[in-house]
Amino acid sequence: MNTSTSNTTSTSCNTSTTKIAVVGAGLGGLACARVLQLHGLDVTVFEQEASADARPQGGTLDMHGDTGQVALRTAGLHETWRALARPEGQQMRAIDPLSADVVMDEIPAEDDEFKPEIDRGQLRGLLLDSLSPGTVRWDRATRDVTPLPDGTARLRFTDGVTEDFDLVIGADGAWSRVRQALTGVRPEYSGVAFVEFGLDDADRRHPALAAFTDQGTMVAKTGGNAIFAQRNSNGHIRGYAVFHAPEDWHAGFAFADTAAVRATLLERYAGWHPDLLGFLRDNDGEFTHRPLYVLPVPHAWTSTPGVTLLGDAAHLMPPLGVGANLAMLDGTELATALATSPTVADAIRVYEARMLPRSIETAAACQEGLVHLLSDEVRPAAA
Repeated sequence: MNTSTSNTTSTSCNTSTTKIAVVGAGLGGLACARVLQLHGLDVTVFEQEASADARPQGGTLDMHGDTGQVALRTAGLHETWRALARPEGQQMRAIDPLSADVVMDEIPAEDDEFKPEIDRGQLRGLLLDSLSPGTVRWDRATRDVTPLPDGTARLRFTDGVTEDFDLVIGADGAWSRVRQALTGVRPEYSGVAFVEFGLDDADRRHPALAAFTDQGTMVAKTGGNAIFAQRNSNGHIRGYAVFHAPEDWHAGFAFADTAAVRATLLERYAGWHPDLLGFLRDNDGEFTHRPLYVLPVPHAWTSTPGVTLLGDAAHLMPPLGVGANLAMLDGTELATALATSPTVADAIRVYEARMLPRSIETAAACQEGLVHLLSDEVRPAAA
């Protein structure tokens, strides 16, 4: 045992006897587990969902060359990802909401591969398939985590069972249970609501809306209201109505009442061009409410042996195209630090010394970007 602080000890972390728990089977947690296994470290991922297919995984993600793609290279998965990625998805379009005219259309160059798109579900599947069988323990929800005096941490599940680990990594997203062991900070509502919808087989069933979206991302916005639409794989388009609203703006109806949601949105977007209103009027009928929550900036904590955070658990910020990239970079950098540092506590300090300043700077930029997300400027603010 090597001394890491005056009151705690920390296990050597460059050996397969070190026990590491990752809470959350999202992209950051899975990327972390993948790199840990590449280095021969013992890791178990605990996920509260019942299976990999328990729910849809969301829309499309752009993997940036200086963050997400770096993580994929570290994980040895860049070429596998590249076979699934869509460079043409980098196209960005802006549509005038009143005339439905195209006012901006940025088509990527043939050799532009800085941030190709990939469906989130495809990327998650790629990461899951890269892990040793049994790495992910499904249907294991975490209640809380307690740092212990010897530098380890106790993970308690909702069924009351506890297990001790040399390190518990909170990769459990916006409402992280692990975060409560370090900061106790909870996300705050940003004042911006997202309402998600989908268009299946869009080129055949919704050709006019597919033409608006083309191969990448389309945005139309005015007066604090916006519609974003993104091309996914297999002819699917995922869209979002985005607007400023109080947190309880939908209190008068249930989101299961599709007709009520549609009528409310069409009233909010009254005056927009009828063709663009097709995104709200003619979609496939299931709306999902995604209020936008963020962690305060800066969000940091005192380095604590036995526990750390990555991804949204560490730095939940507005969805401006960087969250998944940072989560994967966090995960692979943490795993590399664990594989190359003399103790777990040393690895945590090395990782957090790099991750926290980066996340604080990026979160501040995203907070500023959120101001422009719903402004009337032509250039889309979201990726």
